[in-house]
Amino acid sequence: MLRRIITSPDVAEEAERSRSVDERVGPRLHRRPGPRRLGSDQLTILLPALLAAGLCAIELGTRSLWLDEGATVGIASQHGSALWQGIAHDGGNMLAYYLLTHQVIAWFGDGTVVIRLPSLIADAVTAAIVAALALRLFADRRIALTAGVLTAVSLPLVFWGQDARGYALMVALGAGSFLALTAILQTPAGQRPSAGAIAAYGLTILAAIYVGFDALLLAAAQLLLVLTAFRDRARVVLGCLMAVAILCMPLLVLALNRGSRQLFWVPPLGAPTLGQAAATLTSAGFSPNFHRTSTTVAAAAVSGLLLAAALYAAVRLIRERPGRQSLALIVPSSWLVVPAVLALAAGLVGEPIELSRAAILLIPALALLLAWGLWHPSLPRGAGLTALGVLLALRVLQLVPSYGTSPENWRAASDYVLAATRADPACVAFYPEDGRTPFDYYLGRSAEAADLTPVLPAAPWSQMRPYVEKYAPLRDPDRLAARCPRLWLITSHEGRAYGPPTSQRHFLRYLGVLTELENAYGSPSLKPFGYSAPVHVYRFTRRRS
Repeated sequence: MLRRIITSPDVAEEAERSRSVDERVGPRLHRRPGPRRLGSDQLTILLPALLAAGLCAIELGTRSLWLDEGATVGIASQHGSALWQGIAHDGGNMLAYYLLTHQVIAWFGDGTVVIRLPSLIADAVTAAIVAALALRLFADRRIALTAGVLTAVSLPLVFWGQDARGYALMVALGAGSFLALTAILQTPAGQRPSAGAIAAYGLTILAAIYVGFDALLLAAAQLLLVLTAFRDRARVVLGCLMAVAILCMPLLVLALNRGSRQLFWVPPLGAPTLGQAAATLTSAGFSPNFHRTSTTVAAAAVSGLLLAAALYAAVRLIRERPGRQSLALIVPSSWLVVPAVLALAAGLVGEPIELSRAAILLIPALALLLAWGLWHPSLPRGAGLTALGVLLALRVLQLVPSYGTSPENWRAASDYVLAATRADPACVAFYPEDGRTPFDYYLGRSAEAADLTPVLPAAPWSQMRPYVEKYAPLRDPDRLAARCPRLWLITSHEGRAYGPPTSQRHFLRYLGVLTELENAYGSPSLKPFGYSAPVHVYRFTRRRS
């Protein structure tokens, strides 16, 4: 009887039609991956991780710390109540990352390579997770290896992988939450997902939010994904997210107390911000940190066209095979589209959101879709591999010029001031006061510090403190000139003449400080260091009476 059913003309015709669809689509998206060669899978996951780690390790300690990295060191170097005050002043954002860095500094010191090493590791983990997720979704090593490599060869991710901030860790945890969520969604109907997958999902999305508030965009995408396409798993996922919401209440309190004042610098939504976010998402650039290259537009265009083609094919397939049958494409598509739409909506209603930084959360999803599209069976033989080679070459051309480049060069500014102070003692002031932290980092315990007297802020050099967003004016410039015959004024992130209102006020105050000092001292000399957010070093010398 069974043989007659299998070999009957109707069944055979239906099986042939199903086979042709599978061949046209590529991997069998409706099937859960079966037994695989473990060694090959491990190598597929390991190679992108090693590539990402290697790319981040190149000149890891060469680039100068910038203002936000200075804030990391300043906050994470504190102890007890001072540590919590620094975290609270930042609104609770990156709370978990500050605690991690605090422990790293306590164990290994605050050397540049040491404090950036956690980000390097996180970037390597992200590439590995993306490859593992592609294996789980598509059951194809070519797609998995391609997705992992595209994640590794990404200028924005490599930049944050070389940076003492929490963004690389946030991306890794966000990718991990999608890997755990996929394990939950792939559990056969009628079976309860494993406790390990449920715990991994809840912990990774919780940790991601505690590292960066932007991870809330991923949680929203995951919630919408489950409610619309996988309602049979809604109870499990909703339970996890409700627990996460309860555990995030301390963050909510800190954020409400701080408000959005720390985001005064975020520009309004417009063509420049959209262009920067698009370049970041496609790994075609990372403006304004790095200037455009001659191939930036080409890199963005190639990535954009390939992504559009992959999304078009994915949408068609999702319509043909709703629900579990197209899970492999629903996951990365929702990961890419939903947070992007939510971020744009927030910008349209006036909420301050830095699109370029939020866009890095979506780079793994883009890598998954691109990898699937590049290996689609409908492409002519070799076309996908050729497109992949062109895309990687264009990305490398964006990445190479970034190595060792310091858009905000506090190391050079500190060296310049200290070299000039050896023979000419002086006072030093910072506007805003944030600049004191990275300058103090490079000053260290140099003997020259005795000839450099801090006046704004006036705390002694031995006190390593975070001076977060303090745009304090100078008091009584004439009295300062009488006390200090020579004065260094070191400024960065002074505000913007055409920026948001608060940024404009800071810039006007900055111009007022310059005017008052010129009246007291005369015209200064000026030397900038960096180009994206240059450190301006003014040297004032009191007029001889």
